[in-house]
Amino acid sequence: MCLGIPGKLEKFEEMSNGQQMGKVSFGGVMRSVCLDFVPEVEVGQYVLVHVGFALSCLDAAEAEKTMAILKEIEAVGEVLEGTQ
Repeated sequence: MCLGIPGKLEKFEEMSNGQQMGKVSFGGVMRSVCLDFVPEVEVGQYVLVHVGFALSCLDAAEAEKTMAILKEIEAVGEVLEGTQ
Protein backbone atom coordinates (compact mmCIF):
# COMPACT_ATOMS: atom_id res chain seq x y z
CA MET A 1 0.00 0.00 0.00
CA CYS A 2 1.24 3.50 -0.75
CA LEU A 3 0.12 6.88 0.49
CA GLY A 4 -0.55 9.74 -1.89
CA ILE A 5 -0.77 13.27 -0.50
CA PRO A 6 -2.80 16.02 -2.19
CA GLY A 7 -1.04 19.26 -3.03
CA LYS A 8 -1.81 22.38 -5.05
CA LEU A 9 0.30 23.21 -8.10
CA GLU A 10 1.61 26.74 -7.62
CA LYS A 11 3.91 27.08 -10.65
CA PHE A 12 5.69 25.16 -13.38
CA GLU A 13 9.48 24.78 -13.39
CA GLU A 14 11.68 24.49 -16.46
CA MET A 15 14.08 21.55 -16.52
CA SER A 16 16.94 21.35 -19.02
CA ASN A 17 16.40 17.59 -19.48
CA GLY A 18 12.81 18.00 -20.70
CA GLN A 19 11.21 16.67 -17.53
CA GLN A 20 8.08 18.59 -16.52
CA MET A 21 8.36 19.77 -12.91
CA GLY A 22 6.34 22.07 -10.71
CA LYS A 23 6.26 23.65 -7.27
CA VAL A 24 3.46 22.07 -5.26
CA SER A 25 2.16 23.38 -1.95
CA PHE A 26 1.32 20.92 0.81
CA GLY A 27 -0.38 23.12 3.40
CA GLY A 28 2.15 25.88 2.78
CA VAL A 29 5.20 23.62 2.48
CA MET A 30 6.54 23.87 -1.08
CA ARG A 31 8.17 20.91 -2.83
CA SER A 32 9.36 20.21 -6.37
CA VAL A 33 7.25 17.49 -7.96
CA CYS A 34 7.55 15.63 -11.26
CA LEU A 35 4.46 16.31 -13.42
CA ASP A 36 5.23 13.94 -16.30
CA PHE A 37 2.29 11.64 -15.44
CA VAL A 38 -0.24 14.52 -15.41
CA PRO A 39 0.49 16.57 -18.55
CA GLU A 40 -3.03 18.06 -18.40
CA VAL A 41 -2.53 19.73 -14.99
CA GLU A 42 -2.79 23.51 -14.74
CA VAL A 43 -1.56 25.95 -12.10
CA GLY A 44 -4.08 26.10 -9.26
CA GLN A 45 -5.20 22.48 -9.62
CA TYR A 46 -4.61 19.75 -7.05
CA VAL A 47 -2.54 16.65 -7.70
CA LEU A 48 -2.08 13.43 -5.77
CA VAL A 49 1.66 13.02 -5.03
CA HIS A 50 3.62 9.92 -4.06
CA VAL A 51 7.42 10.03 -3.56
CA GLY A 52 7.81 13.21 -5.61
CA PHE A 53 5.61 12.19 -8.56
CA ALA A 54 2.15 13.60 -9.27
CA LEU A 55 0.10 10.52 -10.15
CA SER A 56 -3.30 12.07 -10.88
CA CYS A 57 -5.30 15.28 -10.72
CA LEU A 58 -7.90 15.83 -7.98
CA ASP A 59 -10.79 18.24 -7.77
CA ALA A 60 -10.51 20.83 -5.00
CA ALA A 61 -13.32 19.34 -2.88
CA GLU A 62 -11.73 15.86 -2.83
CA ALA A 63 -8.28 17.30 -2.08
CA GLU A 64 -9.60 19.39 0.82
CA LYS A 65 -11.53 16.40 2.21
CA THR A 66 -8.37 14.26 2.13
CA MET A 67 -6.28 17.00 3.76
CA ALA A 68 -8.85 17.34 6.57
CA ILE A 69 -8.67 13.59 7.24
CA LEU A 70 -4.86 13.73 7.32
CA LYS A 71 -5.02 16.61 9.85
CA GLU A 72 -7.35 14.51 12.03
CA ILE A 73 -4.90 11.60 11.89
CA GLU A 74 -2.08 13.96 12.87
CA ALA A 75 -4.10 15.28 15.83
CA VAL A 76 -4.83 11.75 17.05
CA GLY A 77 -1.12 10.92 16.81
CA GLU A 78 -0.24 13.96 18.91
CA VAL A 79 -2.77 12.94 21.58
CA LEU A 80 -1.42 9.39 21.63
CA GLU A 81 2.16 10.62 21.94
CA GLY A 82 1.14 12.71 24.94
CA THR A 83 -0.21 9.65 26.77
CA GLN A 84 3.04 7.71 26.66
